[in-house]
Amino acid sequence: MQLDIPEGQTAVEVPTELFEFLTKDGLPAGKIRRLEDPIMVLTPNGTFVVQGCEVTDPEALAQMEIPDYETVVEVPKAAITALLEEPREADLQRRAQPAL
Repeated sequence: MQLDIPEGQTAVEVPTELFEFLTKDGLPAGKIRRLEDPIMVLTPNGTFVVQGCEVTDPEALAQMEIPDYETVVEVPKAAITALLEEPREADLQRRAQPAL
């Protein structure tokens, strides 16, 4: 897979089930409604490729159980929230368009 990842960032593959845990952080439903930055791709395996700044802080990494061959990216909560809830204007525009 060819990805255009900005300098200073990396990409990780995330199982869709992990987004269900977003409800524990007070985010709605935990289901991704749109694919835009930071989520780049929905793979044929049903996982998401997410881009962000790689987490390199040893103290933060020590709090997680991450295998040596994997990495972690930081994604702002606001960026994920924007993907969970589609803007009302887009929804209204789609409803106003006649079905083909």
